[in-house]
Amino acid sequence: MMYRSVVRAMAGLCAAAALCSAAVVPGTSPRNKHNAVPGGKDSAQRWVDSVFNSLTPDERIAQLIMIRAHSNLGPDHVEKVIKDIRENKVGGLVFFQGGPQRQAALTNYYQSISKVPLLVAIDAEWGLGMRLDSVTAFPKNVMIGATQDTALAYAEGLAIGRQCKRIGVHINFAPDMDVNNNPNNPVINDRSYGENKYNVAALGVAFIHGMQKAGVMASAKHFPGHGDTEVDSHLDLPTISKSMAQLDSLELYPFRQAIAAGVGSMMVAHLFVPAIDNKPHTPTSISAKTVTGLLRGQLGYHGVVVTDALEMKGLSKFYTNGQESLQSLLAGNDLLELPSTAEGSVAAIRKAIRKHKISWEVVNEHVKKILRAKYELGLANYKPVDTAHLTEDLNAETDALRQRIADEAITVVKNENRLVPFMPATIQPRLALVAIGASTPNNFTQQVRQYRPDAGTYFFSSAADTARAREIIDEIKDQHYQAVVISVHNYSRRPAHNFDLTDAALQLMRQLQQELPSVTIFFGNAYAIQFACEAPAIMAAYEDDDTTQVTAARVLFGQLKPQGRLPVTVCPGLPSGLGITYELPVPAVVPEINPEAVHMHSEVLARIDTLAREAIQRGATPGCSIFAMKDGQVVYQKQFGNYEFGKQDPVTQKSIYDLASVTKICATTLSVMKMYDEGKIKLDGTLGQYLPWVKGTDKAKLKIRDILLHQAGLVAFIPFYKSLLDAAGVPDTSYFRHQMDSAHQVRVAENLYLRNDYPATMEKIIADSKLGKKHTYVYSDNDFIFLGKIVERLSGQHLEDYVLHNFYEPLGLETTGFRPRERFALGLIAPTENEPIFRRQLIRGDVHDPGAAMFGGVAGHAGLFSDAQDLGIILQLLLNNGSYHGRRYFRPETIRLFTAYNSKISRRGLGFDKPEKDNATREDHYPCKSASPQTFGHTGFTGTCIWVDPKSQLVFVFLSNRVCPDGTNPRLSQLHVRENIMQTLYDAMY
Repeated sequence: MMYRSVVRAMAGLCAAAALCSAAVVPGTSPRNKHNAVPGGKDSAQRWVDSVFNSLTPDERIAQLIMIRAHSNLGPDHVEKVIKDIRENKVGGLVFFQGGPQRQAALTNYYQSISKVPLLVAIDAEWGLGMRLDSVTAFPKNVMIGATQDTALAYAEGLAIGRQCKRIGVHINFAPDMDVNNNPNNPVINDRSYGENKYNVAALGVAFIHGMQKAGVMASAKHFPGHGDTEVDSHLDLPTISKSMAQLDSLELYPFRQAIAAGVGSMMVAHLFVPAIDNKPHTPTSISAKTVTGLLRGQLGYHGVVVTDALEMKGLSKFYTNGQESLQSLLAGNDLLELPSTAEGSVAAIRKAIRKHKISWEVVNEHVKKILRAKYELGLANYKPVDTAHLTEDLNAETDALRQRIADEAITVVKNENRLVPFMPATIQPRLALVAIGASTPNNFTQQVRQYRPDAGTYFFSSAADTARAREIIDEIKDQHYQAVVISVHNYSRRPAHNFDLTDAALQLMRQLQQELPSVTIFFGNAYAIQFACEAPAIMAAYEDDDTTQVTAARVLFGQLKPQGRLPVTVCPGLPSGLGITYELPVPAVVPEINPEAVHMHSEVLARIDTLAREAIQRGATPGCSIFAMKDGQVVYQKQFGNYEFGKQDPVTQKSIYDLASVTKICATTLSVMKMYDEGKIKLDGTLGQYLPWVKGTDKAKLKIRDILLHQAGLVAFIPFYKSLLDAAGVPDTSYFRHQMDSAHQVRVAENLYLRNDYPATMEKIIADSKLGKKHTYVYSDNDFIFLGKIVERLSGQHLEDYVLHNFYEPLGLETTGFRPRERFALGLIAPTENEPIFRRQLIRGDVHDPGAAMFGGVAGHAGLFSDAQDLGIILQLLLNNGSYHGRRYFRPETIRLFTAYNSKISRRGLGFDKPEKDNATREDHYPCKSASPQTFGHTGFTGTCIWVDPKSQLVFVFLSNRVCPDGTNPRLSQLHVRENIMQTLYDAMY
């Protein structure tokens, strides 16, 4: 009967494994199973019988005992191991700390002096690097849990199995299949795949398949489940007070799956589980109801059952001097791991046999099962470990697999305002990096500096105090950093004492999170995120090794898509399974070259510097950002001045400006063009066809073509706010509140919120407004308010979301979008007017146009913000006839149609502005003298313009805030600043 049960258990290693081939551990192939000999015994049984018959009674008992072995404890320890092998004839060793060469040499020696080949085990859940120097460890199970990838778990099991096989280890006490549903668990915690039983089971089974494919026996532990404990069984006996139904539905689930998958061995924990066995002082490891009744009987497990270490206080506080071994054997265990004494264990069991507490028949069955396992694991043909190139072989697969795991595991847990990812090196915001728990640069801080050479780096070691914390915060403020990356390193894996994170460190972390847009990255146990639940952006990195640090930086800076999902719940709102992912944008980096390469004179382009500085000196604008491309290459990209006159707040390459009416083409017209391509909008369709709320008004029959051309007869604009001011000329409290509440959520400016229902009233006001004479050119904001509403109705999305998902994200644009305050630090955004009426404040980050502001910052005519380079990419897309970086956004004929002259009464294209038709002969050239008739673009009231000239393959972007602080400032136009700069681009061509 024993023979059949062992064969069935070993054969099951393959039968249940889709990932395995015919054999999982050596000797379990069909050829060996059916290798019958004349006496009816196969070769395995013959070997087992031969060895068994050569042993004395005491030596047979000793085959069940595995003792502790180290390769770093010196000669006294080695002599003790030798004595147990020679005199007590122990059956196996469990190796712990040491080095690979020393362990291999000791293994060879110990095997050479043993009467029966020793069964060698190790507890290497994350590989031999967990125990041995010179060997790189794999990540702990919780990081594999974050990948939810059984292929990676299998690969890790296979790699660790190969390590064990190479160094002469036959059993690895892994994987941990506990469902860790208690964040305060002091002993399991990050050793578990997580709190989801299905994820734990799937990954654990895959690991088992991989390791046993390598010929090393796996051991699922810690049966019946150690995940919901708050006591370390190394120190005391934990109690699990759950009903049997609860245990069966959660804790036992992964073990059932492991049994079905053919796991070679099962390790029983030291737990007190009254629902299984309520006898006092009876850990599960010595409970017959647990081992024989539940595991073997109810669950039908016939493989090798091994105790957890018998020296642990969870058992040794009740039994010692060999009695722990006897009690374990009486419970039904096969292997007795690390008893207090090998000699005493044999004596205690021998005495129990004499007193008929256990029979020789039962003991011999256990002994033959272990001998059979030795045969199946190759010990009948034992060969010494080859020590040549051992360390190199043990590390051969590690780095590549660790990289694969890191690539899939890094988890973006929280990402308010889409702060992550930051863009590469030259892009704002200006970053500070605070490395908590580190005192010197590490791979993460160095990698961040690779992406952002100007990032300020601060180290806050575990010994640093609150005074140092204040110094860091003050310096970050003084240096005007606009965002902060907080990396948390070198904290304890265990939850006790707040993971050893000091009060000063936690205080620093929380203050930084409150005062600046921040990303906090935890390099270690994900449960530590509990101290940052309110942080705006969080990443879980799980490990603090070089590979993980570099990979986390790649995710942070948009070089790698985040794929991980939290394997455990870390905060009330951050549950297991959460993981934010997103498609990485096409790199929004355009090549910059020497202008001569595209036939432009550098010395002529340098005149633009003079024009820009002169404009600032003469008060036309406090600052500006200029960007130009020729033949798809950047030929000019510079910034001048400051955000405000008289202040040292310089414009940077990634300064974000209010584009005003440039919104009309870079948001609304793009959207209309796409819908035209898709057949959703017809140019001769009418407003009434697309907007039901204008039916019954004189706007219903207005054609889309005429609206795009500003010749539908709509009034130029409507000052909605004027009717909402009280007698004192301030916003009427019947409509506005200084603080957001449930009825006033439309942000108009700082401390000014409009009533929720009023935007709908504004739509009605436009619909009821007086209609002028058709086919008369009147440049109107209302035209594009209507078009924006059409886009929203046909797409089912808000305009800001539609353009983001269809254009800005795929193009890799970082800054372009509506409502920038929700996404960027205020210091990145140029202010506009210090508005004397209505909002009565310096407008910064809220749209300058009052009507767009009353629509909540998003409207078809205004509200878009961007930096110069992002706009240049949009324009290059149009210049490329609708494609960019291999992706097509529009049909070429659509681009040509919309950007051509489309009106007999004006210079307009469909949505686009164009040069005057007689531009070449006029004195007041628009947009400049040399612009060809193919040119198209737009200008904005705040001091912006964008132009594309297909004939010259030219892209030109000029951004300024000429309305700051005075919205009536006319100097930018009077000095022809934009025209002169654009003309200089043509003058530079040869």
